[in-house]
Amino acid sequence: MTHTALLPQELADFARAARGRAVCLVRVLEVRGSAPRGTDAALLIGAEGFAGTIGGGHLEYEAIAHARSLLRQAEAGGNGAEAAQTRRFALGPSLGQCCGGSVELRFSVLADAADALPRLQGLEARPHELWLYGAGHVARALVHVMLPLPFRIRWLDTRENVFPQPLPGQVETVQTDDLAAEVADAAPGVMHLVMTHSHALDFDIVRAVLARGDAAYCGLIGSATKRATFERRLRARGLAEAGIGTLVCPVGLPAIAGKLPGVIAVSVAAQLLLAAQGRA
Repeated sequence: MTHTALLPQELADFARAARGRAVCLVRVLEVRGSAPRGTDAALLIGAEGFAGTIGGGHLEYEAIAHARSLLRQAEAGGNGAEAAQTRRFALGPSLGQCCGGSVELRFSVLADAADALPRLQGLEARPHELWLYGAGHVARALVHVMLPLPFRIRWLDTRENVFPQPLPGQVETVQTDDLAAEVADAAPGVMHLVMTHSHALDFDIVRAVLARGDAAYCGLIGSATKRATFERRLRARGLAEAGIGTLVCPVGLPAIAGKLPGVIAVSVAAQLLLAAQGRA
């Protein structure tokens, strides 16, 4: 799996659905002072509907209105070529916002929404890579929660026909008889989360991840009792205490408690974000 930038899914889906129709792409070119979003933000606006965000509020309201005005002008003028302009917005009393900074936006009218796709490449920062072992109910809920987040997911299971379809391009599924052997193919710095249907499988995967010693995160779903059992077995297999100590089990933020799959998924996703940012 490569570490290429994620194409923002909502924007890409909108562009594909509007293929053949004109749209206006709004990009943040420059930010001065305090502003709700940076230069990683964009909007894609059609005559009906839009996708993405540049931070919401009255700035976004004005940007959408201006983009639709440009679309109407392009349609009235019969201009099929790209038209572009920049406009600066002060985020003060005139917009009813108190950020205090200013934002320069670029408005590009595109005759075909499909032309927006290459312009969206690289908009997001390089994603974090998560290897998720197991496709049970919690894993399914977690993948759903994480789709809007900057992660690429390699989703592995031993069973056939367990992955929901369709899945977006940021999720790669792997069916294999030997999950632990797959660990050897992971790049350094990958995040690993283990939640298979089998404790024996869980142990083999965790042992393989910790033996490498280069994971950004190694999480194991389960209780404190399961952790204690795994720690004893890992010591018996010769793993060092330093490596064992990096195992995250139970997973999730203690402040977000609950046993529903969706609640667990939100808690674990928040923990993964913190770990990815080096703050776990």
